[in-house]
Amino acid sequence: MGRTGAGKSSLIQALFRLACNEGSIIVDGIDINELELHDLRSSFSIIPQEPVLFSGTMRTNLDPFNEYPDHVLWDALEEVELKVTIENLKGGLNTKMSESGSNFSVGQKQLMCLARAIIRNNKILILDEATANVDPQTDALIQNTIRNKFRTCTVLTIAHRLNTIMNSDRVLVMDIGRAVEFDHPYNLLKNELGYFYKMVEQTGQPTFDVLRNIASENINAIQFQMELSTRHIDEDSDGSSKNSS
Repeated sequence: MGRTGAGKSSLIQALFRLACNEGSIIVDGIDINELELHDLRSSFSIIPQEPVLFSGTMRTNLDPFNEYPDHVLWDALEEVELKVTIENLKGGLNTKMSESGSNFSVGQKQLMCLARAIIRNNKILILDEATANVDPQTDALIQNTIRNKFRTCTVLTIAHRLNTIMNSDRVLVMDIGRAVEFDHPYNLLKNELGYFYKMVEQTGQPTFDVLRNIASENINAIQFQMELSTRHIDEDSDGSSKNSS
């Protein structure tokens, strides 16, 4: 997150190597500059601010390279609550798309992009202001689906609305191309002189309190999960020790 011109979208350009990178970006111990462009870009899924749909059918929009069976496509549509809508179309998955998908709303087109990401099932998902132009209901659906379907993935979110990043594990605050803060949003809100605190503060006290509560609930949930994991590890260790003896 950060103000206009802070360098948020430049991160995406660097990840996809849309420009020549200075320095290194390491993913799973691999410098992405050493990868072929196809291998690199096919490993990421992105949901852009302006949803991109292709000429052709619904099927080719969800699965451009015809790699997946029908039931995978239908399952993805069901996840984003579009299955009934597509089933009611005369051609179903073979329905011809109007130019740029003009026969669908902006929210529906964004949900199709989300379905496409679900089908690809990549371990890195990038949201580039993905909910900036949709209604609050579609925003909530997208956020809930991402939390459930991409729970084990790395999700990089560039956000227009602060509430969409308040339950993130970490927030990177950018300012004029520099990283100025990086921590859990609840911890960042403890620093009244910080960039993040001031941006949230400008939303007004009622919204500030709501956002802080979201961050607080999220960090408590993370700590609870860590305690559970530690407890299970300790129990497994005790069991192993007893079995060994």
